[in-house]
Amino acid sequence: MSDLVFYTNPQSRGRIAHWMLEEIGQPYETVWLEFGPTMKSAEYLATNPMGKVPALRHGAAVVTKAAAICAYLADRFPEKALSPATQEPARAAYFRWLFFAAGPLELAVTARALDWQVPEGKSGFVGFGSYGETLDALEQALRPGPYLCGEQFTAADVYAGLQLGWGMMFGTIEKRPVFEDYVERLGARPAVRQANRLNEDHMKNGKA
Repeated sequence: MSDLVFYTNPQSRGRIAHWMLEEIGQPYETVWLEFGPTMKSAEYLATNPMGKVPALRHGAAVVTKAAAICAYLADRFPEKALSPATQEPARAAYFRWLFFAAGPLELAVTARALDWQVPEGKSGFVGFGSYGETLDALEQALRPGPYLCGEQFTAADVYAGLQLGWGMMFGTIEKRPVFEDYVERLGARPAVRQANRLNEDHMKNGKA
């Protein structure tokens, strides 16, 4: 049995953490959970009191939230170089854009999808400011390329890449050449292809 136990659903943000697990290349056990009673069971609530996925058990440690799982795995398995070393200046960009994608980007996209309107003159009250400003900031960060930390692919790209890919697919993020090129580049990685295959296979078996 692996020390890494991953709780997920194929139609959730668990796909982000699933990709990250494939990137680190360590054995892990996947526990597929259905939305509804399974996620709200007493057994699973002992792992994540929110009753949501993803969650990760690593021995005695428990990590929830996709961005936190990505950051944890990057630090726990430094030999995979999925985050800049502590002394490297690029580590600042790594943290900056990982948390930007998990905070302002996700909230800006959610607000747009649900037609939440920030009252005029109140943009300072929300972390993302405005939808347009959020996308402009991310586009500027990605323009030098090929990744958010320059030449080094990191966990920040795992999180931001899937957010952009999903957003453009479902129409909640406008398609921009920089975004499309970035997502296409990330989509060629064997780890994300394998994670997607595992999730799609599970859904084809009628176990969403």
